[in-house]
Amino acid sequence: MSKSGALDLASGLGGKIDKTDVLSAVEKYEKYHVFHGGEEEERKSNYTDMVNKYYDLATSFYEYGWGESFHFAHRWKGESLRESIKRHEHFLSLQLGLKPGQKVLDVGCGIGGPLREISRFSHVSVTGVNNNEYQITRGKELNRLAGVDEICSFVKADFMNMPFPENSFDAVYAIEATCHAPDAYGCYKEIYRVLKPGQCFAAYEWCMTGAFDPNNQEHQKIKAEIEVGDGLPDIRLTTKCLEALKQAGFEVMWERDLAKDSPVPWYLPLDKNHFSLSSFRLTAVGRFITRNMVKALEYVGFAPKGSQRVSEFLEKAAEGLVDGGRREIFTPMYFFLARKPE
Repeated sequence: MSKSGALDLASGLGGKIDKTDVLSAVEKYEKYHVFHGGEEEERKSNYTDMVNKYYDLATSFYEYGWGESFHFAHRWKGESLRESIKRHEHFLSLQLGLKPGQKVLDVGCGIGGPLREISRFSHVSVTGVNNNEYQITRGKELNRLAGVDEICSFVKADFMNMPFPENSFDAVYAIEATCHAPDAYGCYKEIYRVLKPGQCFAAYEWCMTGAFDPNNQEHQKIKAEIEVGDGLPDIRLTTKCLEALKQAGFEVMWERDLAKDSPVPWYLPLDKNHFSLSSFRLTAVGRFITRNMVKALEYVGFAPKGSQRVSEFLEKAAEGLVDGGRREIFTPMYFFLARKPE
């Protein structure tokens, strides 16, 4: 980690949370989860607070490790992680059949990496919905730097209750975001409402697969690690997402777990046994350096107290994701293309 990179990371730690309140925010966030005595129903009923705390605490780590697009990708041999991430976004654009001039909605847009890429790739106007003020502030600055601030915008809102009229958008997509919703049906129904008739919604969902055994303690441990490390109220089965789509009124054009046929495992960047210069910050060695740098920055006062605790639960997430991927009980890319009938 370069000195400037370390200081950039430290400056963003805590997001919109006052630096003196970061440690207490970490403690409150952790208490939502199983490892700290939390219950699923409590996470669902307080999902707005839980997810906001998570992204205030974790966004700087994400941007430092992943860049502007916080998601995994189907990946070919010989393809870098960054190349696969861009292709993953382009694939979604092509599946939606985006055309120049269309008005598109990104549900749960993060800091807008995919939003900017899809806008430039398909020559469309993209509105990103996000309920986290820090990520929106960061995203607006990145839009300005990329020169897309006239065609790409952000709206601070809960995607369970969006401030748009019915039939507002020509297409809607979500990339590893609606997994934060407390209720898949309620989320998809709201997306259905703002989508124009005859148009499509596409998403990559985080899901437990059919191989997940709820009675297997190791499987439950992996699920809990992913939930605490990624700000999730619950991880739904792929079948539950499919049911919710149909219940919301969508016609499902096609669906598939794209992790199954990825030539390079999607979790490889986080695997302890994998080393890569191109995605060094995500590797076990890179995370070890980051963890110790954050520890040092917190000790000397550059990083707020509690920053090391955030690094620790993100490490727990990485372990859960790799174990879940290896056992094929979890996927971050259950893809579906669904259409709102005319």
